[in-house]
Amino acid sequence: MNGVELFLLGRTLMKIGEAAIPEPEGGLTRYGGSVRSVLIVTSDLATHPDSAVGEIAARTGLHQSQVSTAVARLKEAGAVITAPDPADRRRLLVRQAPHISGRVAEVRAGAIDDTLTAALGDAGPQQLKEVKDALDVLARHFSPHPRAHMKS
Repeated sequence: MNGVELFLLGRTLMKIGEAAIPEPEGGLTRYGGSVRSVLIVTSDLATHPDSAVGEIAARTGLHQSQVSTAVARLKEAGAVITAPDPADRRRLLVRQAPHISGRVAEVRAGAIDDTLTAALGDAGPQQLKEVKDALDVLARHFSPHPRAHMKS
């Protein structure tokens, strides 16, 4: 596999992951922004707590408005909290909520079987198991969250 193939595989996996995330109550049209931007912001906050929107935008490459929309969506879901920056009260700092909200629990509990089956097309149960096993190995080695490495 070369770099281009790896990149394209990553995009395919991202699309499968996005499709596996259950819709929020009220549907996707109720919320601005994309699932992808919400996930990118969530991932960034896992490794950079107490960040301002502009800092998240600079690190992720998202537009500041996309980050603001994602933060608002995450705040409404109870996944993040904001607080004034002690050094500059005009700025808000964002961090993951200290508890797991109902929406976060719902997203984390979502199964990928149906989405993988659809993506694999005519694959049988053995192929589905092979792909899921391979994804488990990749997740163990490449998870963006340090605590995920401690599972097993």
